[in-house]
Amino acid sequence: MKTGSIVTTATRTGLSLLAAAGLLAVELTPASAQEGYYRGRGDVILVTPNGEILDYTPGRDEVRAMRDGRGRTVLVDPWGNVVATVMPSDGYGRARRRQSDVDVYSNDGYRDRGYGYSEPGEFTGTVPDYREPAPVEREELWENLPGLIDGSEQAAYDPQYDEPLSQPMPPAISVKGKSRAEITALQVFLDREGFSPGVIDGKMGSNVTKAIEAWQQATGETLDPNNTEDILERLRFNGGLPITTYTITAADAAGPYVAAIPEDYAHKAMLPHLSFTSTTEMLGEKFHMDENYLRELNPGVDFTIPGTIIKVINPGPTKAAKVARIIADKARKQVLAYDEGGKLVAAYPSTIGSSDTPSPSGIVSVERIAFDPGYTYNPKINFQQGANDKILTLQPGPNGPVGTVWIALSKPTYGIHGTPDPSKIGKTQSHGCIRLTNWDATELGKMVSKGVTVEFVD
Repeated sequence: MKTGSIVTTATRTGLSLLAAAGLLAVELTPASAQEGYYRGRGDVILVTPNGEILDYTPGRDEVRAMRDGRGRTVLVDPWGNVVATVMPSDGYGRARRRQSDVDVYSNDGYRDRGYGYSEPGEFTGTVPDYREPAPVEREELWENLPGLIDGSEQAAYDPQYDEPLSQPMPPAISVKGKSRAEITALQVFLDREGFSPGVIDGKMGSNVTKAIEAWQQATGETLDPNNTEDILERLRFNGGLPITTYTITAADAAGPYVAAIPEDYAHKAMLPHLSFTSTTEMLGEKFHMDENYLRELNPGVDFTIPGTIIKVINPGPTKAAKVARIIADKARKQVLAYDEGGKLVAAYPSTIGSSDTPSPSGIVSVERIAFDPGYTYNPKINFQQGANDKILTLQPGPNGPVGTVWIALSKPTYGIHGTPDPSKIGKTQSHGCIRLTNWDATELGKMVSKGVTVEFVD
């Protein structure tokens, strides 16, 4: 699975040599500073293991710089996933190189075949509804949305929008000149229909495109994302306007929260619960929102004060269906769920394996579903995380390695699960498992049962 942020066309040109020098020193500068370095220049670029140009600049807390076997700088996230290789932009252009031309960092310690999971009997509880939403008031979509209602401000464009998709589906109509508020309405509609766009952030990207195409495949209709009046009319019949208000409760402010989630699994194992780290993180997940987008909708708001009224996404009720078959499409980076009659009932953007630790091929089946699972790290069957060479037990929580759901598959150590980083779904890679946002994994987990087939397709 691939993850990442979305930036403008100008940003895609690459990094400057000054930024590259910082990477070579193995001391990454903050993303905001890097943007200042490379804006308007194109000496080097970041290339993913699949040969794509990375469309965002990872920050200091997101990656570490390392060397591969050919002496190049590669960026690796805290779980050992290769995010990108620093390469000269000269001659690369927008074309992808052959995979053999973009070798990536390889270390046996990171070549795991899937996340670990607690053994039967060690799973406790159910997915917690962390806060019951307070009564909400719906407002006009265009009212009091600072910086988002001017038609001149178009939604950010994701270069992966034009990425070829493996499974033939009715192509989505290209989006032209829509504001972030209008894209938000489109994302909310798809989310309510069970065809997830991932995190809702008011930005057009490949996850939204895939959701539109899957929805069209399921319904036989054509959805015009440029027809905002039609989308708002559809929303009126399935939950109301996409933006609503929410009153922060005392329970929201109280948590429990943790100050930070450490990278080292031994330190993670010392925490009593892998909880959210802030009210904004919790609220973002509750309302299927990007955390930064939540702040943008509510400038200057202190989210820790009970009684504060904020603007949030109105995602609507959870999709309800009985899933009999799942397709994990590696090329589309999407999970497709079908009922017993073969009808497509839901689709989710996903991160599925990597070139270094690929997901299996063929058909497996669901063995069990665990909500709010603990996590057992075993270096003998998982990856080598840091210097940890002993079995570690990590407590449940939304910031755990497998998030709030673990759907175990018949192939040992593989599963479908949640993630502590929802904004990166469909943008980065996994250790061979199928990674979804926590809310999508929860929704799917409630629709599947033991014996449901899961087919991995290339």
